[in-house]
Amino acid sequence: MPDLIEIRSLSDPALEVYARLTESQLRSPRYGGESLFIAESPKVISCALEAGYAPVSLLMDRRHIDGKGADLIARCGDVPVYTADRAVLEALTGFALTRGILCAMVRRPLPSPETLLGSSGRIAVLEDIVDPTNVGAVFRSAAALGMDAVLVTPSCCDPLHRRAVRVSMGTVFQIPWARIGENASQWPKKGMETLHGAGFTVAALALSEDSISLEDPALRKTQKLAVVLGTEGDGLKRETVAGADLVVRIPMAHGVDSLNVAAASAVAFWQLRNMENVNKEEIM
Repeated sequence: MPDLIEIRSLSDPALEVYARLTESQLRSPRYGGESLFIAESPKVISCALEAGYAPVSLLMDRRHIDGKGADLIARCGDVPVYTADRAVLEALTGFALTRGILCAMVRRPLPSPETLLGSSGRIAVLEDIVDPTNVGAVFRSAAALGMDAVLVTPSCCDPLHRRAVRVSMGTVFQIPWARIGENASQWPKKGMETLHGAGFTVAALALSEDSISLEDPALRKTQKLAVVLGTEGDGLKRETVAGADLVVRIPMAHGVDSLNVAAASAVAFWQLRNMENVNKEEIM
């Protein structure tokens, strides 16, 4: 039986996870030593539950309790369900709940980069991408277009940032990911050593005079390939480009020199995709 709790006061300590904690505070161990994240919308929450993430509580518009939130309430067991009218929830969270449902969930320990590299043929590496919208979009492309896993550098935005999770449409729970290094000093030198040590050819997506075209057939034939994408604006670090085995460019027209990193990732992942991971029925 769900524990339905009517919100009477916005100062209720139980609601701070939704209203007052920053993304950094959510990542800090709380509630029995657990780190949390927020999933938003029925589809995204459902993806997280299917992937085995444990719910802590739900926050939803009252009108969804017997509607599209009913299945989620049943699947979440006896966790508290905080509810109120939309106007109260908007005041609580500071923005309109376009999907009307939020769920606080427990983070899981991340696998090591070595574990992911050992079972992968195509890896996306996100270097210092700070916009959660871009991170979420890259994850969605990586999952859809046959990448085996994603590695994020220590200074990259957290893939479980609320907006990144939402933009990814839940694919952040479907494609394995890990951080390649615990602090900024470990990338790119140590991170590159990890990639090369696992037998990966490192392809840096960047503008360079010695770059090769993304259409080069040799790229598709590479058995273990790590595609490195750089931060918004500045692109990849010079040290990253210098340490890569290949520098790859996307052919452009009309004098355009580059694409947004999320758009560039989709183009690159499609061209370099691991065909074994792509649904054969979708290809035909």
